[in-house]
Amino acid sequence: MISRLKQLAAGVLLVAFTMPSAVAQTETKTKATTKKKTVAKPVTVAVTSEDIKALRDALAAQQAQIQELRQQLTARDEASRKATDLAQQAQSSANDAASKAATAETVANEKGAAIDAIKAEVADVKLNQQNAALSTQDDQKRIASAEALLGRFRMSGDVRVRGEFFHQKYDGCAACFDRWRARIRARFGFDGKLNEDFTAGIFMATGAVVNGAPDFKDPVSTNETLTSNFERKTIGLDRAWITYNPAAHKWLNLTGGKFAYNWQRTTLTFDPDLNPDGFSEKLSFDLTNKVFRNVTVQGLQFLFNEVSGGRDSNAIGAQFLTRLQLGKRVTITPSYTALNWNGADAIAQAAFPVTLPQPNTPAVGTPLPQPTAQPVRTINANAFTNASVIVGVGGAQKRAFVSGFFYNDFIVDSNIKTNWEKWPIRLLFEYEKNSRARIKQDDAFWVETSIGQQKDRFNWLFGYSYGHIQQDAVISQFNESDMRAPTNVLQHRLYINWLVAKNLTAAGTLWIGRTLDVALQNAAKAPGLPAGQSDPYLKRLQMDLIYRF
Repeated sequence: MISRLKQLAAGVLLVAFTMPSAVAQTETKTKATTKKKTVAKPVTVAVTSEDIKALRDALAAQQAQIQELRQQLTARDEASRKATDLAQQAQSSANDAASKAATAETVANEKGAAIDAIKAEVADVKLNQQNAALSTQDDQKRIASAEALLGRFRMSGDVRVRGEFFHQKYDGCAACFDRWRARIRARFGFDGKLNEDFTAGIFMATGAVVNGAPDFKDPVSTNETLTSNFERKTIGLDRAWITYNPAAHKWLNLTGGKFAYNWQRTTLTFDPDLNPDGFSEKLSFDLTNKVFRNVTVQGLQFLFNEVSGGRDSNAIGAQFLTRLQLGKRVTITPSYTALNWNGADAIAQAAFPVTLPQPNTPAVGTPLPQPTAQPVRTINANAFTNASVIVGVGGAQKRAFVSGFFYNDFIVDSNIKTNWEKWPIRLLFEYEKNSRARIKQDDAFWVETSIGQQKDRFNWLFGYSYGHIQQDAVISQFNESDMRAPTNVLQHRLYINWLVAKNLTAAGTLWIGRTLDVALQNAAKAPGLPAGQSDPYLKRLQMDLIYRF
């Protein structure tokens, strides 16, 4: 466009400059011709108005073209300026964009680094979460295993609060005082399945206090008397055992440790709070016969005095038991238990030790000399009421039983369902004879009857027992501790239990007993009892509140 404008401008200038030149040349030529015509005849050239008009029109057309070209050039310059402005704006925008891009890139790089850091942290968190999840899974597995293990066991126990009153008196007794005391008992532990074949258990219980000091030497009581200046009461291992009773052979039951009674017995031979140490093997078979429903044979091995370099003491025996079903209402369970006590003299020495120095044993028929000091008992159980003798010489003297002990224990336990579901009747008869006794006082019997039960809330149970135990029928250290005396005793017991709630029992027990023959050696008798006078009845009332859990 610019070159075209230059051409048009050159054309206009050429016309502008050409016209005068042409006129001048014409005039010159005319003058020359005139001169010549002076010499010769001059020639006249005429310029017409049309020529001038044509030239003017051509000039106007050229000017119009020039004006149009100027306008186009102005428009083009304006467009170029605008384009330049736009280019500058675009450049500025581009520069801004580049700056922002650089800033954005920097920020992006920073954000990228932050994002990378966050990603790394997220990866760490994920890894930690995965590890935590795996750890949680392991913990959950361990917890599930622990719950499965704990689910096989059950916690149980009881707390008993007892108020107790003693009364024994005869005419002229100056030392007969009524006695009141409060006692507590606490037992707790757990038992259950180790697997399908093994069960086990561990139980703790309160112990005893002797002369104001904690003592664990009483095997027949878990009572603690509320006394001794608010001292803490003793807690000891009461039971711990493992039993093998295979699922494939339910008739077999093997138990070892310190365990509760798993054979038929009464308080005539063993106190309810005593848990023997040793082993038991039971074979029990249920029968399909309508009358004979079960037959059981059981071996018993009790270990009560293990010594180093000497003779151990134990009790070895067996029980034979059967269960008879007479119709729908009567169940009879007869049993016979044979139990031979080996080395039982260790019990006599532990319960009533000889205190040295002690004179040699006198000749037969001469009264035994009295110890020179109060003996220290290593069995703090029942009073020692068996016949005894001092054996040995000098420092080797020890107390021993006059008799040996081999229990022959017969029990018939009958349960009768009545027309009143809450009032079943129980009848029990027991006869026991010591076939190794060396004196005539060698047997005992126990009779017990009750009506009622303790299954549901507000159930009642009423009962009565009568016992007649001669001096050497049983070992005095291990049978019922609440009787007037463990042997050489006549004992009545009346009791009533009321199940206040499913796990709360209110009970009352009245023991009424006396010594059979106060003239026998080691006989228990009222203080200061005159010779020839019978032992007055000792009345012992117990009021209990028992909470079980």
